[in-house]
Amino acid sequence: MSKPVFDPQSFPIHSLGEETAVPAEHLSPAWLRQRFLQHYEWSPEVVDESFFSKNLPFRAASVLIPIVMRDEGLTVLLTERAAHLHHHPGQISFPGGRFEDEDIDPVTTALREAEEEIGLQREYVEILGSLPEYKTGTGYQVSPIVSLIMPGFPVRTDPSEVASIFEVPLSFLMDGKNHQRRSFDLPDNAGKRHFYAMPYEQHFIWGATAGMLRNLFHFLRA
Repeated sequence: MSKPVFDPQSFPIHSLGEETAVPAEHLSPAWLRQRFLQHYEWSPEVVDESFFSKNLPFRAASVLIPIVMRDEGLTVLLTERAAHLHHHPGQISFPGGRFEDEDIDPVTTALREAEEEIGLQREYVEILGSLPEYKTGTGYQVSPIVSLIMPGFPVRTDPSEVASIFEVPLSFLMDGKNHQRRSFDLPDNAGKRHFYAMPYEQHFIWGATAGMLRNLFHFLRA
């Protein structure tokens, strides 16, 4: 008997994010630069995915959260992972990957992986700062590195890792009414797993990517 396909889109929506959107006037490069220089108290959302991880202790990894400075407004660049990958096939993610011995810090990892996966050259990237680490059910402790991206960057996807690249308006992702809360039953009566999803056009953003976007949302609203 074949293993049932896990389809997060089939799980019911039980509520939407109740928080108000980040004000439109805050979604500018200048405001974001200033925000990352400030130190306000805020509480990140902690999602415990250790139930799913068979690889403890967690392995270090980084992702780049690339905010593209388009004339019509800021966008977030995302990738669709290749369907044949062992971890998270076909899912929506940020460019990134695990820490390698030659990397000197999480920023180095994020920049290297972004260049390898989508051809994003470092001279187009302005690092703003980082968000709290995020532990995934596949055994990674991920450092999200937030950045501004100058338009005009060349794109060259690595087909062994990336199926496609697309952009979502930052204003859409930073609006709580677009954050769906969904849940499903864990096996062996272990309770429920709750997760966020942010469907945009034909793309279903969920899991760790949605979780890190939620923390960016909380950070910008603090």
